[in-house]
Amino acid sequence: MSIVSAIPVETRLAASRTTTAPSPVNSDVSAKRLSAFRRALLRWYDKHRRALPWRETRDPYRIWLSEIMLQQTRVAAVLGHYRIFLQRFPNVQALAAASEDDVLAAWSGLGYYRRARMLHQTAQQITEKHGGCFPRSSEALLILPGIGRYTAAAVASIAFAEPAAVVDGNVERVLQRFVGINLTTPQIWHHAQALLANSRPGDFNQAMMELGATVCAPREPRCPICPLRNWCAMQQSQQSMERPAPPPGPATNSSRQVKKEIWCVLNQRDGGIRLVQRPKTSSLMPGMWELPQSFEPPRALPASGHWRTFRHSITITDYTVHVVRKTSLRNTSLRNAPLPDAPPAAKGKWIAIGRIPQTPITGLTRKILRAGGII
Repeated sequence: MSIVSAIPVETRLAASRTTTAPSPVNSDVSAKRLSAFRRALLRWYDKHRRALPWRETRDPYRIWLSEIMLQQTRVAAVLGHYRIFLQRFPNVQALAAASEDDVLAAWSGLGYYRRARMLHQTAQQITEKHGGCFPRSSEALLILPGIGRYTAAAVASIAFAEPAAVVDGNVERVLQRFVGINLTTPQIWHHAQALLANSRPGDFNQAMMELGATVCAPREPRCPICPLRNWCAMQQSQQSMERPAPPPGPATNSSRQVKKEIWCVLNQRDGGIRLVQRPKTSSLMPGMWELPQSFEPPRALPASGHWRTFRHSITITDYTVHVVRKTSLRNTSLRNAPLPDAPPAAKGKWIAIGRIPQTPITGLTRKILRAGGII
């Protein structure tokens, strides 16, 4: 008998057409099978988990930082930023004491800068109201700014061993296939909690996420090597019964991507770079510094002035970025047109190259300066 079959048939059918949470896994019927399921998943995780720095610690600060960085960002992109960020802000007190510009500078290149601002505000609140100590329960963590149900459960379970289940996109996919019926969001959370191994809640949560990321993939699940295949309804029925995916949003629907062409001037002088600051009221990357930009090439641009062309994407817009490298801005007639919603009114400022690492620059600017060997 599978774990799934221990849930009454009537309840499972009702779960596919109502929002009422299903009954929990019946411990009287399936305790042994549930225990075997948990052991199989944890054994697999112990053997096959990826070596990631935030998995080598129980420090709530480092776990919280990793969870915020990983939101909407690939693991590969986070790894380098995570290490550098911790070097600059090794604990919550150091982060709270930093200026917002310093935090944004360390975050530069990860995108979604609101996360960095909320991270900073949360660190200040933890320092001021909690004496620099993280609340130890998911319920208390939820009160902090920028921490939702998933992040609260992740920190509480991994750092403090609270038996609180997490549900992200990977876990949801695993559960939909595992249970074999269309589940609502409350039902998904309910099933995650019912299956949780209370003896190792943090490892169990990470194992579920790891399984979804590396084995139970969206398009081509690797069912033959899945440690849960003996209990999985999808494997037993040989067909996916996933919850119907919502219509793709603008960021994931390539047919709706907007294509634009812009020009940037990389102007170096006396050990400095000329940058402009995006308005504080901008809806995208407010207050960040970037190279002067225009949607038209500078007038009287010599053939030798065009240095390189880059590809860069921000939300739904794909940019072709032409970079002009100059030693002076004279006669370029370049209007600043920041990406993509700020008015072309910002004034330029010469910033010493040595200060660039402490300056909150945009990801595109960082990409260009790195390509030029400047940082």
